[in-house]
Amino acid sequence: MNNLSSFTKNTYLWVILSIFLISGCSTTIPDNLVPVSVNKVQQARAWEMQGKLAVRTPQDRFSTNLYWLHSPDRDELKLTTMLGTTVLSLSSQAGLVTLEVDGQTYQDTDAQRLLTRVSGWSIPLDSLPLWITGQLTQGDELISSDSQQRPIKIINAEQLPPWEVEFSSWQTQSGAEVPRLLKLQRDNLRLKLQLTQWQALAPQGQTLIQPTSDTENSL
Repeated sequence: MNNLSSFTKNTYLWVILSIFLISGCSTTIPDNLVPVSVNKVQQARAWEMQGKLAVRTPQDRFSTNLYWLHSPDRDELKLTTMLGTTVLSLSSQAGLVTLEVDGQTYQDTDAQRLLTRVSGWSIPLDSLPLWITGQLTQGDELISSDSQQRPIKIINAEQLPPWEVEFSSWQTQSGAEVPRLLKLQRDNLRLKLQLTQWQALAPQGQTLIQPTSDTENSL
C-alpha cells in the first residue's frame, strides 16, 4: 500500500482543480446494448452500475463516485469527483487493460495486477463483478446467510491476507435483487461500496421477459 497515500493526495488535488475546471465526464452505454429487466442477476450477462466507493486505511480515508460498465468482452470503470471530473479510468477489452490516472496511461494484460502496481490498491477487481451482484466466486466461503438465502458474510482466502465481505443491505434494481451496501476488509484496508443504481443490459433484439403467471414463476 505504499502508493496509496500519494494516490489519495492526488485525488484531493483533483477535487480542488475540478472546482475551477468543471470538466465533467460522462459515459454512455454502447450502441449494441440496451436496458432490460431480469428476474435474477444471473440473467444479466452485461450491466452498468453507479455508486460510491469509500476507502479507509490507517493513513488515509476518502470517498469517490464510481461508475462500472461490465460485459463478457469489456469492462469500463471510472472514479469521479462530486463534480464529475474523472480521477481514474480503467478499461479492459480484447485482453488489454488500460489505466489512466494523473495524466499518465499504463497498460497490462491483467487489471488487478495493473491497478496494484500503479496505485498500490489491492482491490479485488476479478471478484467484484460477482460480489456487486450478490454472487459468490469459486474461492469464497459462505460464513452466514439470511432467511432468503442471500449471503451476509463471506471470506475469500485465495489471497493472503483474506478478503472479508459483508452484504449489509439489499435492494431491487432492474427487477432483480442486488446488494445496496457492501463492506470489504483485508488486513488494514477497508472498502465500502454503495450501489445507487444497477441496470441489467442485453444485446439489441434480445429481451428478457419476466414471468407473468404463478405457474411460470413456479417452474
